[in-house]
Amino acid sequence: MLKIESLTKRFGGLTAVHDVSTTVEKGKINAIIGPNGAGKTTFFNLVSGAMPPTSGRIIFNGEDVTRLRADQMACLGIARTFQSTSLFDRATVLDNLIVGHRLRTRSTLADVLLGTRRLKEEEARCREKARDALDFVGLSHVAHRIAGDISQEERKRVAFALALSTDPTLVLLDEPAGGVNPEETVGLSDLIRKMVKSGLTVCLIEHKMNMIMSIADKIMVLSYGEKIAEGTPDEIRSNPVVIEAYLGSEHAAA
Repeated sequence: MLKIESLTKRFGGLTAVHDVSTTVEKGKINAIIGPNGAGKTTFFNLVSGAMPPTSGRIIFNGEDVTRLRADQMACLGIARTFQSTSLFDRATVLDNLIVGHRLRTRSTLADVLLGTRRLKEEEARCREKARDALDFVGLSHVAHRIAGDISQEERKRVAFALALSTDPTLVLLDEPAGGVNPEETVGLSDLIRKMVKSGLTVCLIEHKMNMIMSIADKIMVLSYGEKIAEGTPDEIRSNPVVIEAYLGSEHAAA
């Protein structure tokens, strides 16, 4: 689904991502791990179109998308969440999600001023998509609550729903379990599995190793911007380079 070729990003004299090549496999849970400052979020920024690479190529479904903007990538089917979930806190949860499907609509300012049939049909479709996304993540009961009043775990699920409301095929999750307790982490892991079972492909960044080792099909390890390993959870767990650079002996395979 996604092929990365020699991707590099430099900020002046700092190389945040250096010559990284990998693939994101369709219909699977792909994970990226590594210490703080390893270049994981920068890698996501490049793949999602938030910033252009210095060099290298990004191929999505056979198409070179290296220089596309974030909105263009979203239209192609790449959705992305962030470490910190930013919502319109004074709006309802449902209203926050209605925004997500707007990239699939075609109404213009003229439609708004004239109150056209197209505008009304698209508004109804956006509302339906928002409700479907909330139902998928198990939050139908908070649809009409003010977003600023929901819990951290619920905000994480709303972020998932916002990504889903854009009709993606690939979802990039940046630390989806950050700031939630172990029981909530298990629930979010189940939700990620549910996303893949529904036909989506997932790539996630996460520091919770027990979570990653239990759900990932494939793991790439970054350190100082470079890929140092890639493989299944068992292969990564037993890789001496990864153990020394990041995991530590407590995560080594028995």
